Amino acid sequence: MGAHDLNNAQRRSCNHSLEVETGHHALVAQPHTEAEGPVAAAEAVAAHLSTAQHALGPPGKPLNRRSPFFIGMSAAAGVAVMVGMVGMIIAVRDMLILIGLALFLAMGLEPAVSVLARRQFPRWAAVITVLIAGLAVVGGFLAATIPPLARQATQFITHAPTMVFQLQNHHSILVRLNDHFHLQQRMQQTFSGDAGGLFNGLLGAGQVVFNALTSTLIVVVLTVYFVADLPRIRATLYRLIPHSRRPRAILLGDEIFAKVGGYVLGNLLISLITGVLTFVFLVIVRVPYPLLLSILVAVLDLIPVIGSTIAGVVVCLVALSVSLPVCLITIGFFLIYRLVEDYLLVPKIIGRVVKVPALVTVVAILLGGALLGIVGALVAIPAAAALLLLTREVLFPCLDRT
Repeated sequence: MGAHDLNNAQRRSCNHSLEVETGHHALVAQPHTEAEGPVAAAEAVAAHLSTAQHALGPPGKPLNRRSPFFIGMSAAAGVAVMVGMVGMIIAVRDMLILIGLALFLAMGLEPAVSVLARRQFPRWAAVITVLIAGLAVVGGFLAATIPPLARQATQFITHAPTMVFQLQNHHSILVRLNDHFHLQQRMQQTFSGDAGGLFNGLLGAGQVVFNALTSTLIVVVLTVYFVADLPRIRATLYRLIPHSRRPRAILLGDEIFAKVGGYVLGNLLISLITGVLTFVFLVIVRVPYPLLLSILVAVLDLIPVIGSTIAGVVVCLVALSVSLPVCLITIGFFLIYRLVEDYLLVPKIIGRVVKVPALVTVVAILLGGALLGIVGALVAIPAAAALLLLTREVLFPCLDRT
């Protein structure tokens, strides 16, 4: 064993000496010969560049960026890279949306993690605590609501054609709409079609559910990774900015992170309040399917401006199947709550953090929804807040100096 170890040590020493003397790696393209021509001469120079401080040699001099060749190659490479990036973004658009949504949720959880980390919690313990608390809340909510929600959803699907029939018997406008669009016939075909159509519908529904579950799992896993590794992600992003501009970028970037986090938590809180108040109101006025409708209102209320309006229309139509007075009371409830949400809850919970004018909010939501659908509408307001911050702090001062 001693002789074997000695032979290995001598072999490693020989390889290292060969690499240092020639600049040719001992484990790459051996044997090294002079037939390599100009490369052999460059390897001889490379042997002297390797030092203890720079094992792979010090960085070379920067290229002459004013050279016509460099300018032409840079322009051509820039166009090629841009075309390739656009094609790649289009190809992986759906996955990029999921990644962006996970990062958005991670920034929303970050304020809670940072609060615990400032109170002597290790980062990993703070992340685990927040994730367990979030999973416990969601799991408890699902465990408590899935049985009655499934029962009410089944009843709603079963009674939907009957509700349309009841509505058209009491309201002449709906009679004309049904005669023109054949609403009742379409709903009956949808909910009680033939076996083949039902089978195809079940397959389509199963595929939709599978895709939704897969996307949800991807977002959850990515959110966990983003939350756990957010300090290193933040530091890496700031390292990409030139040293002279890095301090200013840190101030602006952290402010944007804080705005996004405050918006996510505030929006979730407002949606929770909306769902609870809607459930209590529907139970009091005895509108059917209160749990199903209140969850629908809470989910749609996550979409600013238009979400609660769509949910209110759906609830009012269901209330109309009970009676016209109940429908009018329901309309009044949503109008009053909308005023309370817009002028009390949003300014108190979100307004101090985001500070986006109403006109910019509406335009951002419309553009975000047109570009990315529901996800775009969800992230439109914090994205608009970030753009306003950069415009106010960077663009306007630059324009004022010119």
